[in-house]
Amino acid sequence: MKLKIAVLSGDGIGPEIMKQGVAVMDAIAEKYGHEVEYTEAICGAHAIDMVGDPFPEQTFNTCKDADAVLFAAVGDPKYDNDPTSKVRPEQGLLAMRKGLGLFANIRPVQTFKCLLHKSPLKTELVEGADFICIRELTGGMYFGEKYQDNDKAYDTNYYTRPEIERILKVGFDYARQRHHHLTVVDKANILASSRLWRQIAKEMEPSYPDVKVDYMFVDNASMRMIAEPTFFDVIVTENTFGDILTDEGSCISGSMGLLPSASTGEGTPVFEPVHGSWPQAAGQNIANPLAQILSVAMMLEYFGLIEEGKLVRQAVDASLDANVRTPEIQVEGGAHYGTKEVGEWIVNWIRKK
Repeated sequence: MKLKIAVLSGDGIGPEIMKQGVAVMDAIAEKYGHEVEYTEAICGAHAIDMVGDPFPEQTFNTCKDADAVLFAAVGDPKYDNDPTSKVRPEQGLLAMRKGLGLFANIRPVQTFKCLLHKSPLKTELVEGADFICIRELTGGMYFGEKYQDNDKAYDTNYYTRPEIERILKVGFDYARQRHHHLTVVDKANILASSRLWRQIAKEMEPSYPDVKVDYMFVDNASMRMIAEPTFFDVIVTENTFGDILTDEGSCISGSMGLLPSASTGEGTPVFEPVHGSWPQAAGQNIANPLAQILSVAMMLEYFGLIEEGKLVRQAVDASLDANVRTPEIQVEGGAHYGTKEVGEWIVNWIRKK
């Protein structure tokens, strides 16, 4: 297979973890005879510094012309700590999603047996947890009408029926592929937008008689995710709730550095780790590259390269079992491995198989 991949390393630890993701992709391509063409493009704070735009037109065109985007992370403290800043790195991420029509964010949450002790939750609670959060990406408060002055501000949580129907369909379809259990998360007791979500979900439910559907308020869902994460199979929710719940879900595995994601929709799909840019660690060779590498696995699987994706996942599992881990998930007394060393170990493991 021939693939054109847009590579957006972004800010902070992005370039370091991206280098390992690309190395793993190259190892897979070499092993299975695929041809991969990479085109690098700027985004985030790096792009603001260079051209004043976190997602410049040239980057958009590069993404649009690619088969997939491999993305790392954006963010920089100089923008986080300045509430008056009119241009922010994260605006580039929103622009990319909107421009490419990526309305569905797919975030798997799973545990690794050898890392259960790293979760802040009790082992008996998280063991066996394996679910997917599907977050609507291009509507809601993040994209609704906004206003701010010195005395008041508002963000409009705006949704239309077509936007809700298409993301709910993704949720129902994923539930059918897994364990036939879908949880629709909203705040229908308070918010009109949520009542429309629930109304449409109930209208669609009879078309999926093989799927058991739960309806859960977001405050209850956030509690249930911590108290009983094994309850969930597929969660579908709106943009703001999904942003919060998926970050909460990441603590179940013990590290945000273990979780990949995919954003899909009308245009070029994007594959990225769920964590941020961690600028304080940039250049120190301590960032965990596994989420970036597992994003490569998701990308391979998206294109039907199931065996290739499985091999990447096996390589990641093997590295964890061999205690080849970056410091935040290393066992006490374990050898030190940096970002580069973990990536190299996984590449070598793939080549030997």
